[in-house]
Amino acid sequence: MQFCGNKLDKKDFFGKSDPFLVFYRSNEDGTFTICHKTEVVKNTLNPVWQAFRIPVRALCNGDFDRTIKIEVYDWDRDGSHDFIGEFTTSYRELSRGQSQFNVYEVINLKKKGKKKKYLNSGTVTLLSFAVETEVTFLDYITGGTQINFTVAIDFTASNGNPAQPTSLHYMSPYQMNAYAMALKAVGEIIQDYDSDKMFPALGFGAKLPPDGRVSHEFALVKLHAKSGYILLSFYIPILQVRTTQCINMNVDHIKRGYAASVKDGSQYFILLIITDGVISDMAQTKESIVNASSLPMSIIIVGVGPAEFDAMIELDGDEIRISSRGRYAERDIVQFVPFRDYVDRTGNHVLSMARLAKDVLAEIPDQFLSYMKARAIKPSPAPPPYTPPGHPLQTQI
Repeated sequence: MQFCGNKLDKKDFFGKSDPFLVFYRSNEDGTFTICHKTEVVKNTLNPVWQAFRIPVRALCNGDFDRTIKIEVYDWDRDGSHDFIGEFTTSYRELSRGQSQFNVYEVINLKKKGKKKKYLNSGTVTLLSFAVETEVTFLDYITGGTQINFTVAIDFTASNGNPAQPTSLHYMSPYQMNAYAMALKAVGEIIQDYDSDKMFPALGFGAKLPPDGRVSHEFALVKLHAKSGYILLSFYIPILQVRTTQCINMNVDHIKRGYAASVKDGSQYFILLIITDGVISDMAQTKESIVNASSLPMSIIIVGVGPAEFDAMIELDGDEIRISSRGRYAERDIVQFVPFRDYVDRTGNHVLSMARLAKDVLAEIPDQFLSYMKARAIKPSPAPPPYTPPGHPLQTQI
């Protein structure tokens, strides 16, 4: 909506007025609640306020005929703003758009009671009105958009020698290691968003048999949610791990193979990286994430172990948008979660799966919607409900 004022009352002794509008939603008990304030337009009796957006629920609680009260004030530096007048309207009236019906007289009842010839304290006119339907993450899912997860597991030397109990990859006969715990816990969360519940799994940072050549992008078996996770399978190819880190190659793998070729909104890709947090190729990783920010993908990084995760927090980009070579990411696509915040003191049990689930997936819906909105991709209509053969829909008359 956008409004303008015309011939509002002069309130300032040395100037005109500094008018602003205050919108109130009426409540069931007859009271009013402030739901919006416009900016102040300085030194004018004919202000034009900036257009603004407000949820219909906040404006009238979805009741199109509910009274909306709008007060007009003259701003004062000390906070004792001068009341100019008020008027009422409704969503239904506003929805008519710019017309003679949406030119409102601003009335000051006290002034009206004192002056017999009082007409009004100016007018406020609706300049524009438009309604946009806000679609949700669930609208796309029910419309058929597929969510595809890929898991990437860190085998670099900073994890320690897998044969030693101090290693994050050590396979104890008595309990799961940090990687296995994180994979199982997070896998149980994300499986409900992947239709076939099969997760392609990649490894990075290992020397592989038979020649011990270093690989930063090697395929592991697919992990299946219903088979209890093939947690041991990704240890089989490891002979020796090395010191470099190549998260960026995992990001590029998703870009090359999937996300870059499907941009119509039918599929969205999520890369889950489980790592100890040590990054030696930060510049390359940043560049890869900046490049991926224009594609239908998100990255969840789960940090395991006791290391400091300053680099991961930087990649998350919640406070400062990630950039590379002076170019900023189109949107935030990274969510970082330190796994140690969710396990007990022994490190053997997840304290709250619900809290872990909430934090792991917290930013995915908004990241997903930011991609769809930027490209004006609307959700497909939900398919009709399934009717078993021989059971036609019955219409009640």
